[in-house]
Amino acid sequence: MNKIKCTSLLILAVITVITCINPIYPHEQYLQHAGTVLLMMPLLLDIVKKRMTNLTFVCTVLFTLLHVVGARYIYSYVPYKEWSIAAGIVNADFFQDTRNHYDRFVHFSFGLLMFPFFMYLCKEWFKLKNLTAILMSWLIVQTGSMIYELFEWLLTIVMTSEEADYYNGQQGDMWDAQKDMVLAMFGSTISAICYLFMHKFSHK
Repeated sequence: MNKIKCTSLLILAVITVITCINPIYPHEQYLQHAGTVLLMMPLLLDIVKKRMTNLTFVCTVLFTLLHVVGARYIYSYVPYKEWSIAAGIVNADFFQDTRNHYDRFVHFSFGLLMFPFFMYLCKEWFKLKNLTAILMSWLIVQTGSMIYELFEWLLTIVMTSEEADYYNGQQGDMWDAQKDMVLAMFGSTISAICYLFMHKFSHK
């Protein structure tokens, strides 16, 4: 049994349970956790099948943890500013922007941290070579990011404007979807470059 995978998954499960105690926004949090279930499924499956590398598994766990924290505070209200000030990382004057940027950080992390998982899918399921897998993984991030933004747009049709704003975390920014997709692209580009370097040096 892989201790790194089991330990990281256990930590994820414990934190998920803790964040569900006395929910601040019960309806929205449980809706957000539909994504948590989807993210945990391949992790649980891999505990049995043991196909992912430790890097892929841990990166997926880290992204899921970020999402779980976001679900607790429905993204728009994650108190990262207060946490940073309380920890002494920055002073109270550091944050000049009133907007909560946690959702932007998670979109960036989607590209950065989920890239190894998509590489795993491309190589394990579709048997793609390294360079093709890197390109396809990069494209999957952009496609997934776009589909998610379309999903958020559809929610605005079926939910009340207040509920949709709580879930989407737009915070009044009309270009929120485009900025989120750019950040996911930026994160995936960083990961793609790292994989290209690893591919290059592995052939030397």
